[in-house]
Amino acid sequence: AIRATATKLGLAQRYGARVRLTGSQALADDEFASVKEGAAFNGALTVLVVILILWLALRSKRLILAVLASLAVGLAITAALGLAMVGALNMISVAFAVLFVGLGVDFGIQFGVRYRAERHVHTLIADALASTARAVGVPLALAAAATAAAFFCFLPTNYRGVAELGQIAGVGMLVAFLTTITLLPALITVFRPKDEAGRVEVPGFKWLAPADAFFERYRKPVLLATGALILAGSPLLMHLRFDFDPLHLKDPHSESMATLLSLKDAPQAGTDNVSVLAPSLAAAQAAAARLAALPEVARAVTLQTFIPDDQPARLALIAATSASLMPVLTQATATPANDTRLVNSLKNAARQLALAADEHPGPGAAEAAHLAASLRKLAAADAATRERAEQAIAQPLRLALARLQRALSPQPISRETLPPALVRDWVAPDGQALVSVSPKLPAAAKPGDATSTSDARDAALTRFIDAVQRVEPTAVGGPISIRGSADTIMTAFAQAGVWAVLSITLLLWITLRRVGDVLRTLVPLLVSALVTLELCVVFGIPLNFANVIALPLLFGIGVAFKIYYVIAWREGKTQLLQSPLTHAVLFSAATTAAAFGSLWLSQHPGTASMGKLLALALACTLVGAVFFQPILMGRPRERSAPATGPAH
Repeated sequence: AIRATATKLGLAQRYGARVRLTGSQALADDEFASVKEGAAFNGALTVLVVILILWLALRSKRLILAVLASLAVGLAITAALGLAMVGALNMISVAFAVLFVGLGVDFGIQFGVRYRAERHVHTLIADALASTARAVGVPLALAAAATAAAFFCFLPTNYRGVAELGQIAGVGMLVAFLTTITLLPALITVFRPKDEAGRVEVPGFKWLAPADAFFERYRKPVLLATGALILAGSPLLMHLRFDFDPLHLKDPHSESMATLLSLKDAPQAGTDNVSVLAPSLAAAQAAAARLAALPEVARAVTLQTFIPDDQPARLALIAATSASLMPVLTQATATPANDTRLVNSLKNAARQLALAADEHPGPGAAEAAHLAASLRKLAAADAATRERAEQAIAQPLRLALARLQRALSPQPISRETLPPALVRDWVAPDGQALVSVSPKLPAAAKPGDATSTSDARDAALTRFIDAVQRVEPTAVGGPISIRGSADTIMTAFAQAGVWAVLSITLLLWITLRRVGDVLRTLVPLLVSALVTLELCVVFGIPLNFANVIALPLLFGIGVAFKIYYVIAWREGKTQLLQSPLTHAVLFSAATTAAAFGSLWLSQHPGTASMGKLLALALACTLVGAVFFQPILMGRPRERSAPATGPAH
């Protein structure tokens, strides 16, 4: 409707005006469009890549179909249960699908790879499935329980989006486990994948045998070097920051964001203003005076700001100016010049400008030469073009002169003469008065600018909020609520992290019954988390409202991977790098990485940042599980004959 009205008024044709929209609704519409842009292509590409990785891991079309069908059923059940529990999904809780696919595929691959290994031993599918269930049942159950416990730890937090995500994802992990040990074996029985008799080797990476030998021989030096490197990077954590501005998660090239960025430095826009409500206008004036004295404050506005001081002297100055200018502004309109005279005037003006540019080559010469060239082109154009140019230039000038004419005839201003709507905006019927406080900030960063500009602006805005709240603790506004949301999120994740570590520790102790084995599971997980945050600083990836969901995923996948290795180690398994377990873990991680890749490729900056941090967290988790954990565990204490670990 706004664009149609602008077209109907001919703002572009008559005045050369460009109409651009911004505001909450326009920002939301553009954000949805940027999320949707390329989503179908990225989604299709992700599915193809996931299927390719599943083929490399399982080498059986029927087995892949069984895993995908089990995954789809589990996802549908989880979505239904999630909607029943929370009513509606939000921008955070909708990420349960990515978490479910990432971890559900892991369970399916663990089962499928172990099934392939068992088919080398058992001819009958039923025997192979029974042996597979005995082997992976306990590790998958423990991984599912630990992962669900990690997600459920977000329930007590005050961050509703993540609390609901934890609730749905936690239930989803239990659903994924149940479908893996019930539906997946049934589908394998129905689809009847071909046996492994024609395959020479069981799944695994025999070419990693030298790495197994190297890490076993130099275990202590490698551990010491790794620990020293991680500790040396720990000071980086002091520079880890949370970007609390949700506007940074929107596409800066969209119309609504580009318009908002162009208005950010305009005091009239007030995009970063905060407000204080005072009991009276006099109290508001006193608060404004205190706030205006702060170095972080650009200005503090009340209703009284619209009433100038020392009006008699100012009116006298305006009257003197009006006496000089009014005769010029009110003179009779001249007869319009014909087109021939207009062409001659354009050519004459072009000659004068070109001559001035040649004789005075200092500042402004280039602009004068450019204007001269434009006037010559206009003189050489047709009459219709010159008429349109006159409308574009003359009409705004007439409006400006009319405004100047009105400004030169002012009347005394008082609260009674102010527009009633303006008074209502600043003073309530009960007498309470508003104070609007503007921050003193560096210029807003433009698209493509270095992040240092944005960082400096965020730091200045934080100082502004702190300074205002010290003087007026009841101040409210967008920046304060956004910063409060960021504090709530950080507190929520800290609380959830502590509860997750405690609950997983208790669960592991109940299952493993050895403090050393519990530590062998938790230490690589905590190391992976520490390295992920250190690399965030190195790569300049701040935490934000979107990518923080990488942290629960880090716990989820990290716990699952590390439990698999600890149980294999407890059963006396050696040479883990070349084992079917590592085969399953690597391909499981690859499928999850493919899902994250689609997020990273998104045109939406928030979604892309989520995919970037998820990929980084996954890489650190994978390195911690595949390389660091076997080195940390060393040689097993004992070897046991029956195989009861996942995908060995």
